Amino acid sequence: MTNDKAMQIPRLHPDTIEEVKLRADIVDVVSEYVVLRKRGKDFVGLCPFHDEKSPSFTVSQTKQMYYCFGCQAGGNAIKFVMELGKRSFADVVLDLARRYQVPVQTLEPEQRQELQRQLSLREQLYEVLASSAQFYQHALRQSQGQKALKYLQSNRQLKEETIQQFGLGYAPAGWETLHRYLVEDKHYPAQILEKAGLIKPRKEGGGYYDVFRDRLMIPIRDVQGRVIAFGGRTLTDEQPKYLNSPETELFSKGKTLFALDQAKGGISQLDQAVVVEGYFDAIALHAAGINNAVASLGTALSLEQVRLILRYTESKQLVLNFDADKAGTNAAERAIGEIAELAYKGEVQLKILNLPDGKDADEYLHSHTPEDYGELLTNAPLWLDWQIQQIIQDRNLKQATDFQQVTQQLVKLLKNIANSDTRNYYVSYCAEILSLGDTRLIPLRVENLLTQIAPAAATYSKPVSAKKAWGSSKSLFPTPHYPLSPEGAPPSPLPTERSLLEHAEALLLRIYLHCPEQRQAIIAELEERDLQFSLSHHRFLWQQILEISSGDGETRNFASLPDLISRLQDRFLEFGSEMELISHLFHVDEKNQKEILRTPQVVQAAIACMDLVMLEKRYRHFLELWQQTDPEAEPERYQSYYQAFYAEKIKLQQIDRQRLFSITDLL
Repeated sequence: MTNDKAMQIPRLHPDTIEEVKLRADIVDVVSEYVVLRKRGKDFVGLCPFHDEKSPSFTVSQTKQMYYCFGCQAGGNAIKFVMELGKRSFADVVLDLARRYQVPVQTLEPEQRQELQRQLSLREQLYEVLASSAQFYQHALRQSQGQKALKYLQSNRQLKEETIQQFGLGYAPAGWETLHRYLVEDKHYPAQILEKAGLIKPRKEGGGYYDVFRDRLMIPIRDVQGRVIAFGGRTLTDEQPKYLNSPETELFSKGKTLFALDQAKGGISQLDQAVVVEGYFDAIALHAAGINNAVASLGTALSLEQVRLILRYTESKQLVLNFDADKAGTNAAERAIGEIAELAYKGEVQLKILNLPDGKDADEYLHSHTPEDYGELLTNAPLWLDWQIQQIIQDRNLKQATDFQQVTQQLVKLLKNIANSDTRNYYVSYCAEILSLGDTRLIPLRVENLLTQIAPAAATYSKPVSAKKAWGSSKSLFPTPHYPLSPEGAPPSPLPTERSLLEHAEALLLRIYLHCPEQRQAIIAELEERDLQFSLSHHRFLWQQILEISSGDGETRNFASLPDLISRLQDRFLEFGSEMELISHLFHVDEKNQKEILRTPQVVQAAIACMDLVMLEKRYRHFLELWQQTDPEAEPERYQSYYQAFYAEKIKLQQIDRQRLFSITDLL
């Protein structure tokens, strides 16, 4: 067809063009590709020319025009098909003329023969494939096709109406049966059959042989219901079990979905598409009244196939029901890989359904009702939940090696989630899994995951000495300046000899443990400023303190010193690895004693440092949201995020100008 396309198509007569415009209803044409819903006197849907979540594409039946308020695409039925299929004007007009039975005229009568020659290839391909489908259906009813018919009725439990609905047939065992019928009886050129993928030339001796022999035949149709290829299932031990037509002018496996012509209405009505692996899985679902199912033709689901499906579902709901065996799991993984970008962005609501006992949809429906299957569809896990289950499956998280490998795989998965709310949800979910049912460990696991997912991108350089780093004012908790980095976010304050935050939180906890008279003040400050300990091991210790202090009905601010530390040390035996990082706080040496001599000032300094870190986190959070928001698409949200991050920036600058108190005597 390449040479045919390269040739100049004769000019069409204006009467032909006008007649096509009159007969080709734009709603009818557009509905082949877009789910349209009535809104007032017009129709609306999701634009096929750009990605969008809310419909901005309108079709006016009275004006016979379409227009998208999102990308400004617009025109009539002819332009729609031209733009969507990247086809020429004459090609589209001629295609619509055939569809609506408009007689074709050209300006030069002598060029009609040339026009027919150029158009005849696709037309003849459709025609010869339709004749082949009829031949195969007829052969199924003959004596030679009884084995195939029995297989459909007994093994697949298909009723006659389903066999006819999908045009199932049989390819006889002879080497040239179809070839003789179409070439000798029907007088189709052998070259057309070859281009349709029905016959192949012999390597020796000349002539052709049939591609499909002694196989159950399944017609593959385009979205308009025209036969464009076949799938053939062997009835013997011959390999491959399934044989598809080769790529042709009409057929591309990566751009076609089996049964989409029958499923598009159901997908639109249910606002959900189900993708299965095999032909008979899709057929069985339709036979059971589940008419929103398509099959992926035995290949990994491609991005083009997904986009094709999503034209018919407004909410972009897609359920992959692949086999639960290793091959099916791999197929699901490959499919996810193909559409991961859409899924991570939330542009497709992707779910994964593995049926019980490793069954496929066809097998499952032999022993269960359609309602059972529908319930499984409803409860199918989101793709991220499914992938997490695949990661932890058959792993013993009590074993260090498995725990480490699972954590690394979870981190890799979580890193790709673009939406911060979704990422935070799954961080918490994974932390629950890794905590093995001990809720007290969840904050530790969250901290560990977050540290690996988003480590600090910018840091201060480590100075030579603490005194030099703290500056001439010698404040205990120096507050760094916050100029914006090239990426727009302030650099994270890092320790001189140790982290400022580590030092501040550790001091506050040590004071709480060893200075009972300060406990009420510390809790009051934390509650007033709505502060929490940021470092996981400090947060863990604080949780243990609160549990012990409130466990016996005591007032937590005034729990007795020996009792509190003693109970914490008892817990040290239960949580050895977690308590190792904070056990030093149970003791006070000469240096520690000197630090907490002036406890009120130290408490204020530590609280201020923690407050500063929380402000910085909020600043970064709102700045990131602001940078990720399109000011033209969401101007109100864009302005809101800007005001939020700017307010946090002002607070940071105010704290930066404050100097807390001198520690000359402590250095």
